[in-house]
Amino acid sequence: MGKWALFSVSDKTGSVELAQWFVDQEIGILASGGTYRHLVDHGIPATPLESITGFEQVLDGRVKTLHPVIYTGILSRRSLADQADVQKIGAPDIVAVVVNLYPFRSQALKVGSDQQALVEEIDIGGVSLIRAAAKNYSHVLVVVNPAQYDRLCSMRWADISEVYRLDFSAEAFRHVAAYDATIAQVMDQHAQPLDADWVVAGIEHRGLRYGENPHQAASFYAIEPKAGFAGARQYQGKELSYNNLADSDAAWGLVQSLPGTAAVVVKHQNPAAAAVSDNVEQAFRLAYEADPISIFGGIVAFNTTVSATVAEMLKDIFLEVVLAPRYQPKALEILSKKKNLRILEMPLQSFKPWEVRMINGGMLVQERDQAIVTFDQFLQVGGQNFDLNLRKEDARLAWATVQWAKSNAIVVVQGGVTVGIGAGQTNRIDAARQALSRAGAKAEGAVLASDAFFPFGDVMEEAAKAKIGVVIQPGGSQRDQESIDLANQTQVPLFFTGERHFRH
Repeated sequence: MGKWALFSVSDKTGSVELAQWFVDQEIGILASGGTYRHLVDHGIPATPLESITGFEQVLDGRVKTLHPVIYTGILSRRSLADQADVQKIGAPDIVAVVVNLYPFRSQALKVGSDQQALVEEIDIGGVSLIRAAAKNYSHVLVVVNPAQYDRLCSMRWADISEVYRLDFSAEAFRHVAAYDATIAQVMDQHAQPLDADWVVAGIEHRGLRYGENPHQAASFYAIEPKAGFAGARQYQGKELSYNNLADSDAAWGLVQSLPGTAAVVVKHQNPAAAAVSDNVEQAFRLAYEADPISIFGGIVAFNTTVSATVAEMLKDIFLEVVLAPRYQPKALEILSKKKNLRILEMPLQSFKPWEVRMINGGMLVQERDQAIVTFDQFLQVGGQNFDLNLRKEDARLAWATVQWAKSNAIVVVQGGVTVGIGAGQTNRIDAARQALSRAGAKAEGAVLASDAFFPFGDVMEEAAKAKIGVVIQPGGSQRDQESIDLANQTQVPLFFTGERHFRH
């Protein structure tokens, strides 16, 4: 037989049928190790690789396909000069390479911290075969995924064009790039720092109906299969949409950062309300009453078990998603009557070391904003002397919530609940006025927090007019003194955190 297809597959699914298709096209089968035995056992007239190379595998199979005869057969450009080398060393005319790699990701999850066992799951020969065949797509077809087999078997070999082979080549390079990036992620014990060669790999968890709008295609790619939304359990409801996932991520991030028992409401990736209390029922009641309008069609998240009582409170509200680490069985029974409501049980395992944003010509990557100064580190710089311990719960809630509100952001908290939030404004005074307007009379004596410094004294003026009890802001403006002077004039306690939390 003049032409050969080389088979070396970890996943044997569909390999017999594909090999038979090649035989039917009068293309011989070369196969290595376990793949050879599998094909022969199923009646495929395969030829063992070592009968071509004259070389038995060594190092317990670490080296079996790495041989000049094989790579000459794959990489030959079919020119007269290359054909002379092919004939000189007796290389076969390999026109197709069918390879899939060791399932490194799933093995990584199984072996845990056993690094040496994990190293054995790193494919060397398979990656090299794929790269060689993909590089020489003009003459070689490379197949890396069992999902490609049916498409291939529906054709005749004579109809496979160079354009078709290029399409398969591109998929092969993506496959190898994702494989290598996964290894880099798993082997790197320090995921936070950004390196000059920053890589990340995701496996499509599922396709989404569309993106932010119906005309935009979208998918959710999992990086850590057991972490975050990749590892979440959905009890009921429609499939999560792109916007559901984006909003839920903001809700889950905020509620996980809050002290005590907490409930939050998020709409369009902005907190609409957040509350902390001694029990989950009161926390949700406070959050609901803080903004009963924005909760309509929103996301609700809890950092503790959802009780049957809370479920009764939720069932009469139109919501998109409810998230919590646990649910009482009775709560799930109650919520099951709302067939379209998505109920997610979130795993404790988290994986979000970076934030990534595509821009024209590239992407921006940053470490996740996880630092947050505690209230006992705030420095009073103006206003009447004030013991912040008297308002520590409100101070914590205000500072944590403003971290998750889009800039410019102002959050007003009174009695363990956000009573006013101004977010996503193009200037700080508008954000302040929005938050204070929503707070209304509840602003009196409340804690006001800003995600960034005050470039002017106007926010302090508005805070004093609303009779705010305490103001928290990062400080660091060249005009800090203007705000400090106004704090002293109005006797409103002003604290600097030394830390800002822009969220664009």
